[in-house]
Amino acid sequence: MMKWGKNILAFIGLSSMMMLFVYAMQDAPTDENFEKKIINDYNVYALQIPDHLNFAGEDIPLDDPDIYERMDRELLVNTYWQSNGLLMFKRAYKYFPVIEPILKKHGVPDDFKYLAVIESGLVNAVSPAGARGVWQIMPATGKEYGLEINDNVDERYNLEKSTEVACEYLKKSKEQLGSWTLAAAAYNAGNYGVSKRLSEQDVTDYYDLLLGEETGRYLFRIVALKEIMSNPDRYGFNFREKDLYTEIPTYKVEVDTAVTNFASFAKGFDINYKILKIHNPWLREPKLDNKSRKQYFIEIPKEGYYKTKS
Repeated sequence: MMKWGKNILAFIGLSSMMMLFVYAMQDAPTDENFEKKIINDYNVYALQIPDHLNFAGEDIPLDDPDIYERMDRELLVNTYWQSNGLLMFKRAYKYFPVIEPILKKHGVPDDFKYLAVIESGLVNAVSPAGARGVWQIMPATGKEYGLEINDNVDERYNLEKSTEVACEYLKKSKEQLGSWTLAAAAYNAGNYGVSKRLSEQDVTDYYDLLLGEETGRYLFRIVALKEIMSNPDRYGFNFREKDLYTEIPTYKVEVDTAVTNFASFAKGFDINYKILKIHNPWLREPKLDNKSRKQYFIEIPKEGYYKTKS
């Protein structure tokens, strides 16, 4: 009887925990219950991997035990790195509306916006190897695809132009390697690097390749962010729309001459130098040389979004 009684108590306890977990995962955050959820006890759970996951419409072979474990790892790491996860949700709300239509225009699957997430965290990151911007474009690649890159202007920091370049690079990789999954891997390891490994190992699929740590995790990290960011409630992320970052509306000002002082230039639009640079990070110096009289478009925030001292 004692053993039977303990089993009953264990069953009741387990059932209670299951009910609490389901409630926590499904109870969508509202203004009324948000504070209550914040102070609830913190719990860590093993995750149930969905039966089917895909990248750009290409299925992930989760019936392979190696693939299953690698996918599980990235889902766990990114689910329980909560501060980073919340920042990704906040920034995505601001920058995905810029990225998504450019991907669509080029016929690049929407899933590639999550590649930008893992590359840079949706900030203008700087890598030790020399990559820059949200898409982490190397200098040679940027110049090959038409970006201006010098001490005065670096268009890798221009989100619209760098997204265009990323799309062109990915389309070329897809044509050369045969799948969007391999194109994504090539964004990390290069077209030559991926082609060489496919040939050396006599395989045709990313999931059959033995790769180094970074490229071996690369696609799984993208899919993990896609799954989590597409299903925040399922993975325990609680936020309201008003908690997310939003893009400040801007208009473009054409400039085809040199600008000797951007601080003075900014004041002409009732903003300061800091705000001008926030919206135009591709302007790398406090002036624009423009000896060639090239046409540039500078983003100016619409009136009323910033309060600056005169």
